[in-house]
This record gives sequence, C-alpha cells and structure tokens, in this order.
Amino acid sequence: MSDTEQREPRGSNTGVMSQTSGLRSKDYIGYALGDFAGCLCFSTITTLLQKYYTDVLGLAPLFIMIMFIVARVWDAINDPIMGRIVDLRKPDKRGRYRIWMKWIAIPLAIATILVFLPGPNIVNFLGGPGGVGICIYATVTYIAFGMLYTVHQIPYGSLASVVTTDDKERNKLSVFRSVGAALGSIPVLIITFIWAKDKLDANGNKVIGENGKVITQVQHWPIIIGVVVICVLAAILLFVAYRNNKERVVAKPQPKGEKGAAWKITKTLLKNRNFIAVCLIGLLLLAGQMFTQSFYTYLFNDLFSANWMNMVSMVCTYAPMAVLMLFAGKIVRKFGKKNFCAVGGIVAGVANLALVFLKGPVVAFPPLFLVFCFISGCGLSVLTLEIWALATDAIDDVEVKSGKRNDGTAYSAFMFFRKLGQVVAAIAVNGALIGMNYKAGPGEVQTAETLNVMYYMATIIPAVMFGAMGVVALVIYGLNKKKTEELQVEKAKMLESKIAAGEIDVGENATQD
Repeated sequence: MSDTEQREPRGSNTGVMSQTSGLRSKDYIGYALGDFAGCLCFSTITTLLQKYYTDVLGLAPLFIMIMFIVARVWDAINDPIMGRIVDLRKPDKRGRYRIWMKWIAIPLAIATILVFLPGPNIVNFLGGPGGVGICIYATVTYIAFGMLYTVHQIPYGSLASVVTTDDKERNKLSVFRSVGAALGSIPVLIITFIWAKDKLDANGNKVIGENGKVITQVQHWPIIIGVVVICVLAAILLFVAYRNNKERVVAKPQPKGEKGAAWKITKTLLKNRNFIAVCLIGLLLLAGQMFTQSFYTYLFNDLFSANWMNMVSMVCTYAPMAVLMLFAGKIVRKFGKKNFCAVGGIVAGVANLALVFLKGPVVAFPPLFLVFCFISGCGLSVLTLEIWALATDAIDDVEVKSGKRNDGTAYSAFMFFRKLGQVVAAIAVNGALIGMNYKAGPGEVQTAETLNVMYYMATIIPAVMFGAMGVVALVIYGLNKKKTEELQVEKAKMLESKIAAGEIDVGENATQD
C-alpha cells in the first residue's frame, strides 16, 4: 500500500483522485511525444500535400476536392469502428490505449512516405501528370494514410482520460500535447524552404510572372528525402511515447454482444450541448489551420514569390505558444477555459479580417502579412493549447450525466468532427483554386487576376472560420469556470462508486508493464 493510500481512505473522493493523478514531468513529456510523432506525419500532409498534388502530380483541384470528401465519408464509417475496437479491447499489462502507439509506429511512417513517393519518373510511368494511374495511386495512398492515422489518434486521444482524472493536470496535459503538436509541425517547414527553385526558359533565363516576380517551380527530391527523414523520426518517437505513458484508470471491457451499443452512445454524445460545442470548435480550428497551411504555400510561392515566408509564417503562428504556455494555467484558473478560448478565437478572426482591408500595403511590403500572422497566432495558440482539455471536460460531462464511460467511442466522435474540418478545408482550398482558375501542373504561370483573388481567399476564409470558433466557445460551450469545478466534484463521486462496484481499477491496481 502506498503512502497516499495510508493517509487517504480508498473510499474518500480525495483518495480516489490521489490514486488517479500525481503526474510528473516525465509523464507530461511522454504524453506530448505521442502528438509530436503523429504531427510529424500529419503536418507533412497538411502543409505539403495540396501543392504537391497540383504542382508535381498535376492533379486538378476538382479531383483533389472530391477525393478528400470521399476519404472523409469513409472516415464516417471507420472512425466509429476504431472507437468501438478500442473500447471493447480487453486491457492487459500494456493498458488499453497506449499500446496502439507501438503497433502503429512503422505502418504510419510507411504510409506517409508512400503518399509522397511519386516523382516525375513514376508520374510518367503511371500515365503522366493528372492521368488515371496517378489519380488512382493518390486516392489509395491518401485513404490508407487517413486510416492508419486514425488508428493512432483515437487511442492516443482517449489516453488523456485515463492518464489522470485531475482537472488541472488534464489542462497541463493539453498544453504539453499542443506544444508537442507544434514542435511536430516545424521540421516540415525546412522542406518548404528548399522545395522550389526559379523556373528558367530555354535560354536559361528566369521566367517572370504577370506580377513582375520570378516564377518558382516545386521540386520532388527535397520533398521525398525530407519526408523519409521525418517519418523515421516519427516512428522512433512513437516507441518512446509508448514506454513513457501510464494508464491510471482502467475500465473493465464491455460486453461485445450488446446490440446497438455504439448508436446509443453516439446519441448520448450528440444530445450533450458541451460535447457538440467542442466538436464544432475542433472542426473550425482544424479547418482554419489546414486551410492556411495549404493555401499559404500558393500565396507565398505564386503571389509573393517568397518561399521563406512559408517557414516564417508558421513560426509567427506557433511562436506565441512558447510564451503563452507559461501562463495558460494561471489564466485558466482565473478566467476559465471557456472565456480564454472565446477571446483567442475572436482575436484570430479579427487579425485575419484586418488583412482583407490591407491588401495594397501587404502586397507592396509582404512582411506586413507576417505581423498579422503573429497576432492571429496569439489567438490561435489559446485554442491550440486548450482544445484537448475542452474535449476531455466535455467527455467527462457526458460520462457524469450518462453514468457510462466510453472514451474511445467519444473521442472517435470528436475526431470525426475534426475530420469534417478537413473536408471544409479541402472544399475551401480547392473551391478557391477552381474559382480563381488556378493552372495546375509543373511550372504553370498564373494570371494577375488569379493572384488577386488568391489574396482575398487567403484572408477572408480564415477570418470567418476563426471568428466563428470564438463565437461558439462564447455562446454554445457551457462549461465555464464554476461548472467545470462542479464537474470535477461529481466526477470524483462517480469514480468512487465505480471502484466500489468493481467497474474500474485505479492507481496501483491499474495494469501496466
């Protein structure tokens, strides 16, 4: 028996919480490594894939948009299935959730590499840029990546609910996870810095576009070499993350024969206002982030002719997080997650809206764009740091009200909304490219009209998405500071009753290797 158990009776709320909390620095770092590794792979997709598809593979924006939508429709089927698989799996000494990081490490790395494998030679072998063969290859590899990323993300996200039950520790876990994700998004920026070179004509002279700037052309080898290095690192980090996580709450497996269980759980989730709100916030956050990461590669390469802005814009977006994470806990304790996140969304929306009216000065002096990226990043950092804590609180709210724990299913529903965000981003990016008559293919030159529309799409769309996110947090999400504290008390009582009923094991009784 531990010292804590000797001081705190097992039946007290304090005793229950002490057995399911008490994280140390290595626990936070170990948890953060899971998203660090995952985002090494995911960020290559969100940052590079759209322009790689149009400028290297020659895929039409309409085809890309349809493919992305079909992939998300398939997610509507496989995400809940994965959630139920996780919930129904019998825990062993390796736990229920963390073992998936070990299982998925190598397959996820391979799938990511395969997405970017085709260069000019393979493209020509498969029928040329935009041909049927390359369309089939892109579809199969993209959907395969999405499925394997789901196998990583749903168990990993569910892990937060069983690592600790303490609200403050969960908030800190969310911060560390977000920092891990931000760090995982940095290495790919090196590729965007070197992936294009000036286009030359037959005489070796640089080709000048209608905007008076040199046309740049995306190259394949910097992409594939960089992706391989990133994916090897991701696989190694997933093995490390598996070794450095612990499940402190282990629910007994549910009966597999229960008919309609998944649908009943889903209906319970969809009836919860706070869960729906956090799903909408997650959808808008990912949609806005993916849109800017993908669309900015066009803006910076084609309009500004400044590849370096890809890297610096991402630094401006995530740098505020490095400072904000030091104060996030204190701010949340004073004002609550709800108000903190609402302000963050509104700040990001206003910063992007301001860019709409500053087109002339920005085009004349592109670094001004980065100033507003930084302001937007300050607001987005709030949501990025707190989104996972919001989700965990909402899932706890569902559990307390329904009396049932289904972390995998609940998290798969949340992740499905985030994948709907990917659909929104795909429609926004490719719809904008179609609307501006973007010319897809290696070395194509865009018209001045196309570049003009490109600027407005790059600023108006994020302004709407991020502003709406702040409004949802302020108006719909109901777990303010007071209600979150009340939820913490109710959760402790529920844990005590479930321990007494033998439905869950906690603390030293939770099986780990």
